[in-house]
Amino acid sequence: MNIAATRPLTFGVIVGNRGFFPSHLASTGRTEMIAALERAGIRPIVVTPEQCAHGAVETYQEAKICAELFQQHAKDIDGIIITLPNFGEERGLADALRLANLRVPVLIQATPDDASKMSIAFRRDSFCGKMSICNNLKQYGIPYTLTTLHTEAPDSAEFAADLASFSSICRIVRGLRNLRIGAIGARPTAFNTVRYSEKLLERSGITVETLDLSEVMGRITRMKDHDDAAQQKLAAIRSYISTKDVPEAALLKMAKLGTVIDQWMASAELTVSSVQCWTSMEEFLGIVPCTVMSMMSDGLLPSACEVDTLGTLSMYALTLASGSPSALLDWNNNYGSNPDKAVCFHCSNLPKHFFREGVKMDFQQIIAGTVGKDNTFGTLDGTVKSGDMTFARFSTDDFTGTIRGYVGQGRFTDDPLNTFGGAGVVEIPHMQKLLHYICENGFEHHVAANFSHTAKAIQEAATKYLNWPMHHHNA
Repeated sequence: MNIAATRPLTFGVIVGNRGFFPSHLASTGRTEMIAALERAGIRPIVVTPEQCAHGAVETYQEAKICAELFQQHAKDIDGIIITLPNFGEERGLADALRLANLRVPVLIQATPDDASKMSIAFRRDSFCGKMSICNNLKQYGIPYTLTTLHTEAPDSAEFAADLASFSSICRIVRGLRNLRIGAIGARPTAFNTVRYSEKLLERSGITVETLDLSEVMGRITRMKDHDDAAQQKLAAIRSYISTKDVPEAALLKMAKLGTVIDQWMASAELTVSSVQCWTSMEEFLGIVPCTVMSMMSDGLLPSACEVDTLGTLSMYALTLASGSPSALLDWNNNYGSNPDKAVCFHCSNLPKHFFREGVKMDFQQIIAGTVGKDNTFGTLDGTVKSGDMTFARFSTDDFTGTIRGYVGQGRFTDDPLNTFGGAGVVEIPHMQKLLHYICENGFEHHVAANFSHTAKAIQEAATKYLNWPMHHHNA
């Protein structure tokens, strides 16, 4: 499977040039940008000097040539970079974007002048030209992303960091457009908080396919114990997590459940999922689905419990941004008297990537009191490791007719924690302000988390390119 979070990227490149500035700068600027992209493992699509003068775009005719090239690679291009080695011809650059009409993120880079080379032979004026292309793109209604510094050389550390952030934006936008989500089972009655609008998702190009739990359990019942796919899944479970003291019968049920979900998602061409747990799975199948879901999330195909489909969407946005696994957690407990710390917890289906050493499969202590210990094996029990953290949450707002969300950054700490399930302590600057925002705006108690600092990319992708309002905590 070609996982979107790790698929190599392809960028279209438009080199700006304005004739009465030194055209040799366009030629060298083109070469420098191609080299910067290739260093980052990104494939560039750019007109050649044979197609357009200096391999740049200045005239309307050259804009048409560039747009035609981009259209030929439309299925591959994830984003477009406008590079300004000199002032650049604003109309030609804007026309190339309009004619290509790819609807992908656009990054505008301008190369700085050298104060010792300000004669007519080397003067760039890209500093000024960047304002002109931005002005034109606003007129054309084309959204764009800016570099952190107004001017950055293609071979600079600053541009490398901005290129990484822009790559995250492109992965998010491509990954969430036309996303297909599998929702397995009904929302648990007690969880009104995870209600969502399929219609608002569909309006943004995101489709939800449903599968009733009765169908899942029926397919499990018909599956033979020696089924090849089930036995392969059983082996994968054993290699994924310590299963000491877990009954063999429970492990086989997990393997069959995982096989049924895998087969359904493949046949329906689904990428991510949300799954009903409380308490049908335990009462009528005799396991929890946590390990199966953890394995999917660890494989960069997130799965959220309690049919929290927008939780899955939030997890996937973070995974696309970082290229690493995401988890769905509860904002669950205060941590002592520190107002900037809290306990994040689930019972748990966290990906193995999240845990310190010693994580193991166990039974679900909360539900066990209702349905019995033997019907709740399959959770992952351990402590979340320390590291940088980005959190995010999307929600459908039926009253305003939009998808909206919040995002921010903090860290998982090494603070001691003695509890069950999957839990960790988080520290977030001005956390009380964040908690007020969540409660005042009616967001869910679930939040997606990831070991990265990618909040800026999430916010930029959502607001500029997906048109989803997004609050950036502490931005």
